[in-house]
Amino acid sequence: MDTVETRDKLKPIHPGKILLEEFMTPMNITQYRLAKGLGVQPTWVNQIINGHRSITAEAALRLGRFFNMEADFWINLQVHYEMELERDRLEASGILETEVEVFQIA
Repeated sequence: MDTVETRDKLKPIHPGKILLEEFMTPMNITQYRLAKGLGVQPTWVNQIINGHRSITAEAALRLGRFFNMEADFWINLQVHYEMELERDRLEASGILETEVEVFQIA
């Protein structure tokens, strides 16, 4: 099986799952502690890690500051997630192939 086929069969990973599994859990950071550090309500954090809230520009900036890293990391995770969801939807429906032409220079 090649890389493209493998990628297409994997479900996109929400940034909240990455936040939980790659940051919060290894660093022993609770939802309450993260919310307090970010200056937001615990429900806000809970919604992100459960995939019910997107990483907005504001969220990316808050997470970037809290973890002392570039906010772009967080916003790029969200954009990648949304692109994969949309790619899967459009490929499954055939919309791109049937409705969008490929421009070619004559």
